[in-house]
Amino acid sequence: MATNELLAILSIVSFFGLLAIGVPVALTLAVSGLVFGYLGFGPILFNLLPARIFGVTANYTLIAIPLFVFMGVMLEKSRIADDLMDVIGHIAGGLRGGMGIGIIIVGILMGATTGIVGATIITLGLITLPALIRRNYHLPTACGTICASGTLGQIIPPSTILILLSDILGQSVGTLFAAALLPGLMLSAIFVIYLLVLGMVKPEMVPPVDVAERDAMSRGELWKKAARVGLPPVALVLAVLGSIIGGIAAPTEAASMGALGSLLVVALAGRFSFAVLRDTTLATTRITAGMMFILICAQVFALAFRGLGGEALVHRLFEWVPGGVNADIIFMLGLIFVLGFFIEWIEISYIVVPLFLPILMNANVDLVWTAALIALVLQTSFLTPPFGWALFYLRSVAPPSVSTIAIYKGVVPFIALQLLAVAMLFMFPGIATWLPRAIGW
Repeated sequence: MATNELLAILSIVSFFGLLAIGVPVALTLAVSGLVFGYLGFGPILFNLLPARIFGVTANYTLIAIPLFVFMGVMLEKSRIADDLMDVIGHIAGGLRGGMGIGIIIVGILMGATTGIVGATIITLGLITLPALIRRNYHLPTACGTICASGTLGQIIPPSTILILLSDILGQSVGTLFAAALLPGLMLSAIFVIYLLVLGMVKPEMVPPVDVAERDAMSRGELWKKAARVGLPPVALVLAVLGSIIGGIAAPTEAASMGALGSLLVVALAGRFSFAVLRDTTLATTRITAGMMFILICAQVFALAFRGLGGEALVHRLFEWVPGGVNADIIFMLGLIFVLGFFIEWIEISYIVVPLFLPILMNANVDLVWTAALIALVLQTSFLTPPFGWALFYLRSVAPPSVSTIAIYKGVVPFIALQLLAVAMLFMFPGIATWLPRAIGW
């Protein structure tokens, strides 16, 4: 084995070693890349880095990220989830598992509007978990439902995962948004079916809401409130996504209109203030800066790893995998799933996907379908212990009576359901490719 290839392997070993001792992920990427890149090809590394980093960060499409984040945080500050959960809880509460289904529906709407896992889970955890405990819901099931619904924004567009994958895979954002829409809704439907079946098989785990509580609001008042709190955010999402998928506006243009629209929605709800605008701007800056810092550090590692011959090592690794291109895709998805236990989706996207991209392109694999598969697998990284962020977010707001073990147990069925969705998408690529082709992308 050549010296440079040995250094490439050592760079990966050092990355996981630093990660294991608690060094932040972004710094592990930068340190491993700089140290082993310098050992491999000397000071020339520092000559190559500026152009590489500038080429990535100057991508016009990435402007959509802070705009979508702003839209999401602003809508989260308007507390639309509180009102939506109240309405949907009354509508679906009569079913066994109805409150859980209501949480999934709110997760879909918040995923399409905010797309921020932490905001969705914290909001739903504060609003619904105490209510579910009072209604004698099975505790792990209640926790799992909240965590799973909070991650739906990572596959239902507009999603930052899809924006970054469009940059990595060289596909348009609109195409990937269209490709991910049906898989995202399919996954949501699988969650709903699971809760309905659970209500039939083990009704004591997901009891309905009491009749007296459901009848506290008349049907007329209920539907008026549903229209008042549901239509503005839904209309905003349809306008933003419709303009992108329909080819009317570029992602950055649609994102800017979404940010402006979120201000109008919050103002119409009577919840706009300078304090809300200030908090939203600060949160947007913090989230965007964190993502861009990780992106930059990932470029350092990727440049060093490729320069040391790491890409050739990956190619040879694929040659050992029997079964052709389908086995290669399964191997890649399996690797992404395992890495999701330990590192975040941004690092996985910028480390793993570019290494496998040449192999997929040489095999003429449909990259739009591949992007939907990758996004669906990356979504599981928010649920998989020990470092699933959804678990941490819920733990931070759960009552002391809720144990961490209950949260971990609760997400296991939903992880299995997500893998089922991945298997269905793998076997039936048309779930992802039909809509982009139907609209002419």
